[in-house]
Amino acid sequence: MVSQKVWLITGTSSGFGKCLVNSVLARGDRVIATARNLSKIEHLHKSNNIRCLELDITSGEGAIKSVIAKALEFWGRIDVLVNNAAYGAKGLLEECGSAELRRQYETNVFGTLDVTTAVLPSMRAQRSGTIVMIGSRTSWRPENPSTGLYGSSKAALQCISETMAVEIAPFSIRMLILEPAAFRTNGLTGTPYYTGNKLSDYDEARTKSIAWYDTIGHLFKGDPAKAMEVLTDVVRGEGKAAGRPFPLFLVLGDVGVQGITEKCETVLKNIEEWKDVSTGLNSDE
Repeated sequence: MVSQKVWLITGTSSGFGKCLVNSVLARGDRVIATARNLSKIEHLHKSNNIRCLELDITSGEGAIKSVIAKALEFWGRIDVLVNNAAYGAKGLLEECGSAELRRQYETNVFGTLDVTTAVLPSMRAQRSGTIVMIGSRTSWRPENPSTGLYGSSKAALQCISETMAVEIAPFSIRMLILEPAAFRTNGLTGTPYYTGNKLSDYDEARTKSIAWYDTIGHLFKGDPAKAMEVLTDVVRGEGKAAGRPFPLFLVLGDVGVQGITEKCETVLKNIEEWKDVSTGLNSDE
């Protein structure tokens, strides 16, 4: 029987975060739900197993550590950290430049890392825990030129997470990198397209890119509630995940499985075709 776990979930006002709160509570676990604006999650106060905190993941290490300290006062531990808070910047790379890229990374990479390193000391002390990083299929296969900012931030988070998984394993702390695709959340569609530095050479590409966002909504078939039920199963080792080894990567959605499979096949094909050029380059000494 799985013991009652304490989950800290960021970005719970909507989308995956809101659905995950409901899934976790339904299993009898406890939840510390956070959001940038506390008023957006006050409606979640309907159970003795939930506490809500205001947490801006871009507020810096000191402020985040203070919030995590308050979180630990509720039930004395955090068993599962789900780094869900993020946003998807949209725009062409040359037009956006490094300023918009830095803004994207402040939330999706640096903010996420600050939350994780604030929680890790308590997990190391208890010699147990699970960290869930919400990635994206976009980091494997950008489907539109304007997803470079968002996709690259999730690719950076993926590399950080893989490295961290090795570092925290000796303390019996697990890492799970979730890679969802085409779910009905507002991850990429809910933010404005950057047009603050229009370059005429990109007028056609920009117009097509903006139009793409106006039409992709009907292509998103994934149910975020079903996705979070699977995540809860995997973390708790029950339901569809019962008896299976804990994964480092978990791809969610038909589009995600297809896209990542195609990307891996493309890379392997490229390696095979160029193997005679790529190898045999060791020093003769």
